Amino acid sequence: MPQSLDYQSGFRNHFTTEALPGALPEGQNSPQQVAYGLYAEQLTGSAFTAPRSHNLRSWLYRIRPSVAQSAYLPLGEGSTATAPLSKPAADPNQMRWDPRPLPDAPTDFIDGLLTVAVNGDAGTQTGCGVHVYAFNQNMTERFFYNADGEMLIVPQLGSLRLRTEFGEIEAGNGEIAVIPRGIKFQVRLAEGHDTARGYICENYGSPFELPGLGPIGANGLANPRDFQTPVATYEDISGDFALVAKFSGRLWVTQLDHSPLDVVAWHGNYAPYKYNLANFNTINTVSFDHPDPSIFTVLTSASDTEGMANIDFVIFPPRWMVAEKTFRPPYFHRNLMSEFMGLIHGEYDAKAEGFLPGGASLHNCMSPHGPDANTFEKASEAELEPQYQAATLAFMFESRYAFQPTETALSADFRQRDYVDVWQGLKSHFSPDKR
Repeated sequence: MPQSLDYQSGFRNHFTTEALPGALPEGQNSPQQVAYGLYAEQLTGSAFTAPRSHNLRSWLYRIRPSVAQSAYLPLGEGSTATAPLSKPAADPNQMRWDPRPLPDAPTDFIDGLLTVAVNGDAGTQTGCGVHVYAFNQNMTERFFYNADGEMLIVPQLGSLRLRTEFGEIEAGNGEIAVIPRGIKFQVRLAEGHDTARGYICENYGSPFELPGLGPIGANGLANPRDFQTPVATYEDISGDFALVAKFSGRLWVTQLDHSPLDVVAWHGNYAPYKYNLANFNTINTVSFDHPDPSIFTVLTSASDTEGMANIDFVIFPPRWMVAEKTFRPPYFHRNLMSEFMGLIHGEYDAKAEGFLPGGASLHNCMSPHGPDANTFEKASEAELEPQYQAATLAFMFESRYAFQPTETALSADFRQRDYVDVWQGLKSHFSPDKR
């Protein structure tokens, strides 16, 4: 079957797609006999009794049902971790990492995962895990699904070809892809790329959704029509395949005698999707002060407390900086929310150096942070004229829960252990005799 990279547009729409004409039943999801001898299988991403507006499910019509597999066996943990961690404890120190080095030995996506920090508890479906990936080898005989959470993938270097049960997605620098909990997929390098690196937010909590717009009104931030979901495709291949599952913090593996990407048709609103961050309609100040980062929210995962997100996915894209008689970069701040930040490309306006594409920083709950000394001095004397932040794209995973960095991330050679020194040059300008 030819592979398809076509897409359907819209966020959480009810999609209908088939790779063979008439593969989708009419009027009944699970008829006594499905066309083409297919099996009907339902995949649900919400509780059965969730409100209709938040009920997530899709019907899959596939060559073999998912139960056609061997028993699961434990697989080595690799460099991944899941919340909660027994140690180390969450740390108030500001932390920063250089870009993770690319692998020399052949490494696929699963083996190339490294957990930087986690929070909450995957078992109670709260919080998230933050990972970085770096790989140079396609997954061919291995497939993967995550029962602990959905995966928001942020490519930084190289483009990915995500082969899922629902069809294919290609995502590169400046785009994101989301693989919902439980969906089987395979990660390969897109044509013309020999290595890839990026970030992942593993969301243990409620699925990502678009934030409310409130006083912004109908237009602004991310528009539903710009989210793209793949159309159905399939492969009917026999062989020796392994399906790796992340379940309750551990990796498991089961054997298959066929490719699990054998869905000929599907319909529903629970499916993988991609989004081009260039389509984000940025709202910014035109009078004074720097707006809170919440104004840059692309996707949010709600918690049980209104207004306090389990996770917000926030971006800082190219934008005009316009404000009167005020400090332009982000001000010094201490937050209730904890912030994990990464840089996709370009420079971030609050840091003079050291925050590099592929790198990351962590500022936990109430830990002070803000512009480094060089940025503060420069911004304090800059001409207050309209400026366009052009070659930049940063993002933030912001959570109500404090992040626990993993021992692997704390001891990594690419951790910047002198990060706190960037603020040491902030000297006193106080003069009681001069206003």
